[in-house]
Amino acid sequence: MAGRGPQGRVERRNAGELESEVLAALWATEQALTPAEVQAEIHGDLAYNTVHTILKRLYDKGLVLRDVDGRRGAYRAAKNAAELTAEAMHKALDRGPDPIATLQQFVSGLRPEEEQALRDLLGGATDRPRVPGGAGA
Repeated sequence: MAGRGPQGRVERRNAGELESEVLAALWATEQALTPAEVQAEIHGDLAYNTVHTILKRLYDKGLVLRDVDGRRGAYRAAKNAAELTAEAMHKALDRGPDPIATLQQFVSGLRPEEEQALRDLLGGATDRPRVPGGAGA
C-alpha cells in the first residue's frame, strides 16, 4: 500500500514490490487468477490497469503463465516461492567472483534453526548421487 511521505506526498512502491505482491497473491492459490481476482486478493490496493501491467511484465519475464485451457486472461505462478528464491540465489552465486566466500558470508548470517536445517539437508545430500552439471555439482 502506498503511504504518505514526510511532506505528505504519496510514496509509490517500486516495480519489484508490486511484482512481489502479485506473485504472493498467485502463490496463495492453486488456481489461475484473472487480473480482477488478483486485484481483489491484494485488497484492491492497486488499480486494475496496474495489476494487468504487472502480470504482463511477470509473463514477459517467465514468472507467470497464462491459463490457455481455462478462462481467458487468467494467470498462475510459473514457479513456487522456494523455487524462485533458490534460482535467485544460484544466479547471485554465479555472478560473484568467489562463490565459496559468498556462501560463507550467507551461512554466517543464518539463524540457528536455519543453520540446523541446512546441516540436515547437507547431511542427506551425501546419500544422493551427484549429477554432472546438476544441482550440487
